[in-house]
Amino acid sequence: MFAPPIQRLVAEFAKLPGVGQRTAQRLALHVLRGTDEDARALATAISEVKAQIRPCEVCFNLTDTPVCRICSDARRDPTVICVVEDAADVVSLERTHEFHGRYHVLGGALSPLDGVDPDDLHLPELYRRLRGGEVRELIVATNPTTSGEATALHLARELRSVAPQVRVTRLAAGLSVGADLEYTDEVTLGRALLGRREL
Repeated sequence: MFAPPIQRLVAEFAKLPGVGQRTAQRLALHVLRGTDEDARALATAISEVKAQIRPCEVCFNLTDTPVCRICSDARRDPTVICVVEDAADVVSLERTHEFHGRYHVLGGALSPLDGVDPDDLHLPELYRRLRGGEVRELIVATNPTTSGEATALHLARELRSVAPQVRVTRLAAGLSVGADLEYTDEVTLGRALLGRREL
């Protein structure tokens, strides 16, 4: 239906997460309708991101400098580290404006069925950070999925021997704001009951 160059552009857009065939076609046609300058700006932005963005040498968050702005910020509490699966999780937590510590990005979650083992994650680097003695709390903020839970349990078990002085906590799980009990699944309700707190 489309000329080969448009088909190739549609195919590339369709590789993006959450972008289906119809959305990919709309994006390709939007690029085609735009000016040459707009197309070059998009291509340049993609090239610059690939060339300049790299993992932080300390926490593995995405950055364009050797150490990210969070790790280099002296106002952040170095005694509390929040462990997340990927850099998008850092963005989500930062939007809350509630966490003032530092982060450690694992680069995924344990999933033996998908071939993701402890050696595939940034765990040795995390253990090195914890052995320094400065960290007093590690917040495990992996996703509440099977692989996220497996990762959290693995971390808790390993830290008993690697850094027994570090308090390991997990993000609370339960009802979301505005949730209706009638439509909430049993697992979420059960976790909300277990994680209840005094008013």
